[in-house]
Amino acid sequence: MESANAAGCDFPIQNLPLGVFRTKGDAKPRAGIAIGEFILDAREWIDEQNLNAYMQFPAVQRRDLRREFSRALRRGARQRELIAQRDAEMLLPAVIGDYTDFYASIHHATNVGRLFRPDNPLLPNFKHVPIAYHGRASSIVISGTAVRRPSGQLGLNSFGPTQQLDYEVELAAFLGPGNPMGEPIPIADAEEHLAGVCLLNDWSARDIQRWEYQPLGPFLGKNFATSISPWIITLEALEPFRVPAPEHDIEPLPYLKQPSPAAFEITLEVWLRRAGTHAPVRMSHTSFQEMYWTFGQMVAHHTANGCPLRAGDLLGSGTVSGPEPESRGCLLEAGLPFLNDGDEVTLTGYCERPGLARIGLGDCNGTISGVAYNQKK
Repeated sequence: MESANAAGCDFPIQNLPLGVFRTKGDAKPRAGIAIGEFILDAREWIDEQNLNAYMQFPAVQRRDLRREFSRALRRGARQRELIAQRDAEMLLPAVIGDYTDFYASIHHATNVGRLFRPDNPLLPNFKHVPIAYHGRASSIVISGTAVRRPSGQLGLNSFGPTQQLDYEVELAAFLGPGNPMGEPIPIADAEEHLAGVCLLNDWSARDIQRWEYQPLGPFLGKNFATSISPWIITLEALEPFRVPAPEHDIEPLPYLKQPSPAAFEITLEVWLRRAGTHAPVRMSHTSFQEMYWTFGQMVAHHTANGCPLRAGDLLGSGTVSGPEPESRGCLLEAGLPFLNDGDEVTLTGYCERPGLARIGLGDCNGTISGVAYNQKK
């Protein structure tokens, strides 16, 4: 398995992320494990066409399965069915029932707020409660899916294609097994309900969003497309990169107090290839460690009122931004020109530290393909 041991490999044996794929020779979706440049067929352990049943397992059972994957590969990958990743079509890893997108970066919230409220950029509730809105699960697509430019109301008596199409670099968490309705998940148990993470691009039509978002928040400016990467990275793979979360100057309420360390040092990058050019340009280099609220706190808050979460539900972190200009996670925040038709956006993510194996998240790619439909005047 030379590719799994190569420098810069996203998927060494220390990672073992799960995904769903199919091949030309077998169109039936099946679970697989990424190892180097290959996929290990996982039907021996997960004989399903999606990972919902796997996500439903208790965390201890998911950890046991991961050890089985590792033992099988150490005993000899050549004795098992391996498929080159280039020969596989990746699919959504789960049937996503519900999708909630948070707003957990204090840097992003402050930078965007400064554009609209220079004297009071950060709203007073941000440091007290994880802010979120419920997104549209039906428009979540796998990396590589083209994104059509949406149309909507752009202002008073104005309708047409968005002229301010943007990306947002985020991390997403798949959930499982969830909780019965009416029974909150305590913060101490919240991470047991995180099946793993992936990259997420929350495509945003800023002009539509700006006109419609008051008083109830995002709608058509957000629900036309959300792209995710295909591989689910487990918390066990990320464990060596666990770090303390940022200090809160306002102490959270007891149900949101999470034992430290509760954050992860994950580097996220955005690469943009403008239409008509050959080489992509890095637009953002940021760290998930900077997020003000953790996924554990998001789970605890989401269920604090008894809201039931289910295996396969998805949580978005919100735009991941840092304190420096080069760490801003969207074009709006960076003050840069918006996306044109033919532009290609690629998100990447990885954990790296001297003496440890690199844990990669793969990438999340999307190209703007044009207007979603023809709107007659």
